[in-house]
Amino acid sequence: MPTFVYTSLCDGCGKCVEICPSDIMHIDPVMRRAYNIEPEYCWECYSCVKACPQHAIDIRGYADFAPLGHALTVLREPEKGVISWKVVYRNGETKTFRFPIRTTKFGSIKPPKELPEPRPEELSSELLSHEPEYLKIPFLPKLEVKKA
Repeated sequence: MPTFVYTSLCDGCGKCVEICPSDIMHIDPVMRRAYNIEPEYCWECYSCVKACPQHAIDIRGYADFAPLGHALTVLREPEKGVISWKVVYRNGETKTFRFPIRTTKFGSIKPPKELPEPRPEELSSELLSHEPEYLKIPFLPKLEVKKA
């Protein structure tokens, strides 16, 4: 179910643009409002929905999942530490789902430019940048390959 933006609620903060893994959330240069440039390429991760402080991004349901007259609303409540999903079916039945917010705080991860330059031998390593440090372990265990 791809996302869409209620432009009347969007303030153009760009948090959805920064968090979108498929780079399809953009800010209109004239209107200064977010929009989904390629809904068919949406990964349906809903990171933009969760990150939007104005609750301006919603989900467009597929006809086979939520046919005619449905409503699906996402409410981000960081002060309570939850994200709520409310589904109203066309027969009037309502279901609410609540999940804990398990992401890091916005801006809490250092950008690459603030990290030291990797050494040449680290470029050929299977480790990700600063992996042991962020996992809070001294080193990653090495797997031994047994030859038959």
